[in-house]
Order: sequence, then structure tokens, then C-alpha cells
Amino acid sequence: MVLFDLKKLGKIEEAEFVERKNRFVGLCQINNQIRTCHIADSGRLKEILTEGRKLLVVKNSEKLKTDYRVLAARMEDGWVLLNTSFHSKIGKKAIENGVLGFKPEKIKTEVQFRKSRIDYLINDKIFVELKGSNLLSGKKCLFPDAPTERGKRHLEELMQAVKQGYRAVILIMVLRKCRCFETNRKLDPRFSETFEKALQEGVQFVGFRVKIDENLNVVLKEKINLCR
Repeated sequence: MVLFDLKKLGKIEEAEFVERKNRFVGLCQINNQIRTCHIADSGRLKEILTEGRKLLVVKNSEKLKTDYRVLAARMEDGWVLLNTSFHSKIGKKAIENGVLGFKPEKIKTEVQFRKSRIDYLINDKIFVELKGSNLLSGKKCLFPDAPTERGKRHLEELMQAVKQGYRAVILIMVLRKCRCFETNRKLDPRFSETFEKALQEGVQFVGFRVKIDENLNVVLKEKINLCR
């Protein structure tokens, strides 16, 4: 099942990662020239953005401050999507195709609930928050890759939604090949504690894996369960 076609973004080129200048800007080498590249993922990405790592990039408009934007990185399990700006569209397509266990009649995106915007409201009764996991530890995929107060707040909002009579789902999109998913307790214990509390209070977990195929399509793979 194709969820997103990277080729629609323009001419995709290969590059090599040089260094990360700050949270959102890095340097990459393309055709023996050093260029600036936008990094949409604000996570640490220490195991991914290493010197010499092969990247897929697409040229930016001349109006933007960086020359290219990073789409994916080449890892041992193939190209791994790095651009979080596409997550919402990919998640929506996955939901449309039944990743929640049914095909919904209505999907609203970026829905205001209390003090947060939740990614999706399904059929006016199910709040769904999407998180992407690209951190691999052994055979486990982890989230988060950096401490996330925002992610913790989203879980708290989902708990409140359950108390108000909604269903609520934390939807994890796994970007690496792994056996199961768990929260990164060592890096962000507060998020992990809130995640466990959310499950106890009725928030549902749904996990699924995507990969980039040989045609540069983001495709839906298998269901991912929690590590137990």
C-alpha cells in the first residue's frame, strides 16, 4: 500500500552528510560541493546523521535559506524517512486504509482540544495523535529521540479526551525495521511514565511500520506491537 510518493516533491538527489550546524540546518555534499540542507526532524538523530551518511535530498526554492531539504538517510535496513513534515499526510493515508482497524468516514486534521492541537479526529469521536519513531535499539524501535514536553502534554490531552467520553489513540509510525516498540525511558522518563498512565486510563496504542521502497514510495508494512 503506497502512502506517499517522494518523487512528487521534485528531482531527488543523493548526498553525503557532513555535519549538523544546529537543530534544523546541516551541511551535505552534493556533486563534490558543500551545500546547506534543512533537517525537519528536531530529534538528536545521533546514530543516523553521521559523517558520510548517504542521504536523499530535494532542492529547495531559492526563497528559502537552505539549498536542499533532507528526505531520508541510508541505514542498514534501507532508506529511512527523516522528514517529519510528511508524517501527517502519511498517517492520514494509513488511517484511511484501515490502520486503526477500520476505514473511517470522516477525518479532521489538526483539531484543537483544550490547550493542544491533536493530529486527527476520526468520525467526530476518536482523537488520534501520531508520533514517528526512527530510533533503533537492538530489535526495538524507541520514541522519543529527544526529551519532549510537547509529547507528554499530548498524552495528557488524550487522557482528558477519554474522560470526556471520546476514544483516544496514540498512533506510532515506526520508520525502522524492528520487532516491537517501546518508549525511551532512559532518555525521557517523564514521557514514559505518562505513556504508561495513558494506557492504564484507556488510551489505545496502535503501531505500524512504513518503509521506502525501490520506487521511492513510502509504503505501509506490518503492524507493530508494544514490547512486553
